[in-house]
Amino acid sequence: MRTCKGRSVYGLLAAVFIVLSPATAKSAEFGKPGEPVHLVVGHPCCYTEVWSVMVLHGKELWKKYLPQGSTVTYDVGLQGSTIVNSMLAKKQHIGYIGDLPAIIATTKENVADVRIVGVSGVAYDQCNILLARKDAPEFKSADEAAKWLSGKQMAVPKGTCSDIFARSVFERANVKPAAYLNQNVEVITSGFRAGKLDGAAIWEPVAARLVEEGLARRISSGVDYGLKDSSYIVMSAELISQRPDVVKGWLNAELDAQQFLADPANAAEVIKLVMTQTTGFPEKSLWSALYATYPKEQGGTNPRMELPFAFTPEVMGLMKKGTDFLYSIKGIGTAQLRPEAVMPQFAEAVLKDRKLSSPVGAVPALPGSAYHGK
Repeated sequence: MRTCKGRSVYGLLAAVFIVLSPATAKSAEFGKPGEPVHLVVGHPCCYTEVWSVMVLHGKELWKKYLPQGSTVTYDVGLQGSTIVNSMLAKKQHIGYIGDLPAIIATTKENVADVRIVGVSGVAYDQCNILLARKDAPEFKSADEAAKWLSGKQMAVPKGTCSDIFARSVFERANVKPAAYLNQNVEVITSGFRAGKLDGAAIWEPVAARLVEEGLARRISSGVDYGLKDSSYIVMSAELISQRPDVVKGWLNAELDAQQFLADPANAAEVIKLVMTQTTGFPEKSLWSALYATYPKEQGGTNPRMELPFAFTPEVMGLMKKGTDFLYSIKGIGTAQLRPEAVMPQFAEAVLKDRKLSSPVGAVPALPGSAYHGK
């Protein structure tokens, strides 16, 4: 059974080192503009903020925009490091990953040149979710919930977006847990089940599964502190330079996927598409991860996810925040991304061609009565 493991930067850096050791992979050939192309697309199995790729895959939206005769293979990884490694080894040409892995990938140009070309999602509560054990008190505010964790057992996969969030919350609330443990998803789940944890910070759909299984309760999210996270679409620079037609074609399909994702009338179909591409999660947990309406006192927010598609000033600010964090923990060796690391022109061109502007949509929070699944 495929389950979701931690997206830790520390694990990512160790994995990337494996790629850094051998000689650079052989250059890829993608043909001439207009010719059929074969693409390998990588994405993590279990992160809600990149579910547009599951819609794009399940509905084969790319067939409308890529040259006839093209093919696409999807390579599903357990975590961001898997996707970054494959991109650097030139085994994948397009990747959907969270903010920190995307930033790291662009800094390894001595191994393989990877660029960020699109935004798959931005949210207050897709990665920034604070959980407490199931028998924790009912809190009236996010600050009250955070202060309850002072002197208690707290866990988070360190070096992740959830880690950035938890550190920011505790700093603002002047809270110091008795322990701030570096644990992956499986260990956090076991810790809540055994009653060894008081709190954890984690992402969707893992957070929704822990809540649905009665192992933990939501107590706050990024909306309580004005903190968002983001995820991105990265591509090989060789693909970009050789096949700008494919880059625009793929981003057109991505735009269709994001618009489909944003329509609440498609919620049931979206979850069925995700169910066919993910294992280890009950259907209700997947629905709750993207669509559920949570109470304000639990960090509920509407919309659940924003879809800017392009690189807005807010998105660039979030990317800078991630870069600053990685540099502070020596996760990357540069305080600023190289200018060509982010290539906004393709997403901007797609929006212009289709007479659209950012954002292209938002995923609304829905009432529980809207769920009609198992």
